[in-house]
Amino acid sequence: MPQEPPQPATLLRCWLEIVQPWRVVFSQQRTLLRAQRQALGALLCLGRSTLSRIIWTTGREQKSWSGEYFLHSRAQWNPHALFEPILRQALPYCPGRLVGVAVDDTRLKKTGRSIPQAQYHRDPLSPPFHVNLIWALRFLQASLLLPLHRSGPFSARGIPIRFEEVSSVKKPSRRAGEDVWKIYKQKVKECNLSRLFVQSMAAMRQAFDRAGAQKKVLVIVGDGSFCNRTVLSAIPDRVVLIARARKDASLCFRAPEGGRCFYSKEKFTPDQVRQDEKIPWQATKIFYGGKRRKIRYKEVSGVLWQGGARRRPLRLFVLAATPYKKRKSGKLYYHHPAFLLTTMLADSTRQLLQMYFDRWQIEVNHRDEKDTLGVGQAQMWNPVSVPKQPALVVASYSAMLLAALKAFGPARGDAYAKLPKWRTNAKRPSCLDMCTMIRKEAEQNPALVETLGFQISSSHMVAAAAA
Repeated sequence: MPQEPPQPATLLRCWLEIVQPWRVVFSQQRTLLRAQRQALGALLCLGRSTLSRIIWTTGREQKSWSGEYFLHSRAQWNPHALFEPILRQALPYCPGRLVGVAVDDTRLKKTGRSIPQAQYHRDPLSPPFHVNLIWALRFLQASLLLPLHRSGPFSARGIPIRFEEVSSVKKPSRRAGEDVWKIYKQKVKECNLSRLFVQSMAAMRQAFDRAGAQKKVLVIVGDGSFCNRTVLSAIPDRVVLIARARKDASLCFRAPEGGRCFYSKEKFTPDQVRQDEKIPWQATKIFYGGKRRKIRYKEVSGVLWQGGARRRPLRLFVLAATPYKKRKSGKLYYHHPAFLLTTMLADSTRQLLQMYFDRWQIEVNHRDEKDTLGVGQAQMWNPVSVPKQPALVVASYSAMLLAALKAFGPARGDAYAKLPKWRTNAKRPSCLDMCTMIRKEAEQNPALVETLGFQISSSHMVAAAAA
């Protein structure tokens, strides 16, 4: 019999292939189909991404919705397992021995008072002269950094590989007994962000090993909140940390051998290293902001941070303030200098600095997840459901980013919708471009989504958005 011609690569088809291994995550076929249907519906949904609108977008508004909620509250499945097939298929885009992973915590705003994990947090968008508070959930995210700039003029792409809830321990009432307060203080020490991040590092290392990357070194890039004693004293094997440090951290070298002291009495700070003319500035080129740019840095190896890393030797990078102009004819401004500490003591300077600059891609992920996909807008109050539903949407978003790379490459080609007149220099597709394309393909190829129980049309999506 004549063989059928191969089907052309489409974003929707690649997305379905990537999420097909989710069958090992769920114990029943109907639960798998429900999870895949909700994951795709979150990408197609217009307006606020509540679970009711996702159900309406998939054409199931006239069927029982209890099973859709039970998927998160009663079904037994591990949200971290959703990212393992994505990690396995994304690793070929990371050649070399070092693999970068950006980590950061983010907050999802909530309004309901019946969510046990929700608390008041400091609003990161509040002005420096007035701290504002928001009622929100806190999540810790890790994104695999794909170095696409090695093959062309494209920025790195962050692919989420972990999204877990890291809520703080709630403070008991003032009238609570001493035993309650004692338990609270113990839980604060065990369940703070740094402790949970240490557990997450070990889990990521195991996930990379299961994905076949036993020989690769995991380089975790974080901000100043992860540069502390708790994290630096518990870094797993084959894991390197590079994080931003305070400019007034008290550093030193090891004391001369033969004495009783381990730390030298002469202390210095990273800012003093920046001002020290005896330490020369070095230069290298990194890809940032759409092109390769020259940066200046200083490097000091073998430093000790008695208050943070104890006896673990570290390596200090001091990045010079970068000049920039708000307009071509305007005056010259300067960014603040950056001070980095890493546990890798030699070699790979350029790669480490490039990964630190690529860390910005996780902020792009946060913006896409909150603004475009509405992660956290689903009204869930069950303690089991609260961390699961956002993780499912983030895993779907991660699969869409990887599917776009597989189907069309890193460039924004002719397959995507034509750019508007005011936006003519986009070199890579945005999350909105991908969502627009996957909506179009789902409507034009209903047979691809009928196996998931979809009934989709433009009128359906518009009606769901207007509901």
